Amino acid sequence: MEFGSDLIKGTVTPIVLALLKERPMYGYEIVKLLDARSGGKLRWKEGTLYPALHKLESDGLIRGEWRDAPGASDGGRQRKYYALTRSGRSELARRMGEWKDFSTSIHAVLKGALS
Repeated sequence: MEFGSDLIKGTVTPIVLALLKERPMYGYEIVKLLDARSGGKLRWKEGTLYPALHKLESDGLIRGEWRDAPGASDGGRQRKYYALTRSGRSELARRMGEWKDFSTSIHAVLKGALS
């Protein structure tokens, strides 16, 4: 089952912040981890992730740093790793509380239809 873009849109920021709370990651690594943890149900395209990363970086919620790719000790291929900032941690806490309240409210409204 594919989820509609309207559902995906509101989850990109908290998901990215939550994953980056674990450790710094590069874009493709974020996509692969999301795919694995969701059992393949959440598959983001580059057009979903990279604009979000750029916005989060410009908002000061994450910071990017270019690093050599593993095995590229000659200074060849590089990847941009993103890490959560202090502001990003605060925003993640806020978004997680917001998500909990939102999902509880949606479940309460839909509960009758789910039975």
